[in-house]
Amino acid sequence: MATYTLPELPYDYAALEPVINPQIVELHHDKHHAAYVKGANDTLEQLEEARDKEAWGAINGLQKNLAFHLSGHILHSIYWHNMTGDGGGEPLAADGVGDLAGAIAESFGSYAGFKSQLTKAAATTQGSGWGVLAYEPVSGRLIVEQVYDHQGNVGQGSVPILVFDAWEHAFYLQYKNQKVDFIEAMWRVVNWQDVARRYAAAKERADVLLLTP
Repeated sequence: MATYTLPELPYDYAALEPVINPQIVELHHDKHHAAYVKGANDTLEQLEEARDKEAWGAINGLQKNLAFHLSGHILHSIYWHNMTGDGGGEPLAADGVGDLAGAIAESFGSYAGFKSQLTKAAATTQGSGWGVLAYEPVSGRLIVEQVYDHQGNVGQGSVPILVFDAWEHAFYLQYKNQKVDFIEAMWRVVNWQDVARRYAAAKERADVLLLTP
C-alpha cells in the first residue's frame, strides 16, 4: 500500500522573511505538516485492519480522519511551492504568466477583484481553514473557494492552484491574532510562476472528469 511522505521545503527556513519568520516555517513544516502525513498513513493502516477484520463500526470516523489528514498533506504540499522570497506583485504577461493573468481577469473581472475576493475568503473562513484559488474544469474558469479545516466549500473536481493557509499555526507566533494582516502580507511572497504552472497542468488534464453532456 502506498504511503505518504513529508516533502522537503523548496527553500531554507529563512527564505520567506520578513513575511513569515524562520521559526514559523520550521514548526509549520516539520511538526504540523509532518503530523498530517503521519495521520494519513496511520489511518490507511487502520482502514486496512478494519477491512481484514470486517470491523466496520469505526468506518465513518476513519473516513473523516483520512480526508482530514490527506487534505492537510496535499494543501500544505501546494502551499510551500506557492511561495517564494522573490515573489509578490501582480501576475503579468511580461513575466511569462500571461495565460494565468488573462484567466484571472476573465474569471474575476480584474486582478484587484480577484485579490480582494481571495483575501476575504481566507480571512473570513470560520475557525481554521484555507482560502483557495482553483481551476474549475466544468466551466473552465477560475474560482475562489473556502476550505474549513481541510474540507469544506469546494466544487468536486476543482483543482487548487494557489492556497492561503489561515490556520493559526501558520501565523500566530508572528502576527498574534491579526489573521487579516497575515493574509495581506502573503501577497508579497506569492510565486506566480508556480501558480501558472499549476494552472496550465490543471487545464491539460481537465478532460479526465466524466462530465454530463
